[in-house]
Amino acid sequence: MRYFELSEFECPCCKQAKMDQIFLNMLDHAREFAQVPFIINSGYRCDQHNREVGSTSNNHTSGRAADIACKDGPTRLRIVSALLKAGFKRLGIAKTFIHVDSNDGSPESIWLY
Repeated sequence: MRYFELSEFECPCCKQAKMDQIFLNMLDHAREFAQVPFIINSGYRCDQHNREVGSTSNNHTSGRAADIACKDGPTRLRIVSALLKAGFKRLGIAKTFIHVDSNDGSPESIWLY
C-alpha cells in the first residue's frame, strides 16, 4: 500500500488487522484520487469489539470496511468522489466520518447516520 500502514486498521481491543487486500487496494486508489489524507477511525473489528460498539453487521469483521475521519464539506466531497471513482458502491455519511465497505452481497447504497 502506498498511503496506509496495516496498523491503521487494527482492532483497538485485540490489535488484529485482518483486512481484505482487494479492499485495501481500492482504498489506496481512492486516497490517491482524493489527494487528501484518509485518517482511519475504524478498520478491522473482532466480533467482541463489533458487539461492543453496537454494530449488527459484519462489514468491519470481514476486513472490508473502514470509517474515514472527515470534518468539513469540501473534504467530504473529495473523499466521497474519490471512493466512487475507485469503484466503491457502499458509503455511509456522518457528520464526522465516512463509512465505506465492499461487503459482497449487500445492496449498493449511500446512507446517512
